[in-house]
Amino acid sequence: MAGQYPDRFRSLPLYDGRFDAYKLAAQGADVLLASYKAGTQIGEHQHDTHNYGVIIRGELILTMNGETTRHGCGDWYHVPAFVPHSAVFDQETDEIEFWFATDADVPGTQQE
Repeated sequence: MAGQYPDRFRSLPLYDGRFDAYKLAAQGADVLLASYKAGTQIGEHQHDTHNYGVIIRGELILTMNGETTRHGCGDWYHVPAFVPHSAVFDQETDEIEFWFATDADVPGTQQE
């Protein structure tokens, strides 16, 4: 798997999904260290999690609610649970993603 993550992170289990990532699990959340090859396109889909991410190399082109935004190195983004969205990566991109369980899934959490 590509990416500029430290050795410690590269020893984490691999995420089994539509993109390459190392997965760090936490109670009520998953943390993914994801890498995307230039030209990667992820068609419209939705998650049952609240997803936050920070781009650490490259750029994410995110389309959600009919609006397309660009997120470069150091930029944070948020995709609320159950909101259809798509992503394009025109250049090699690395990011850290935080997938939080919906409030109904985690006792004691507050609604966003």
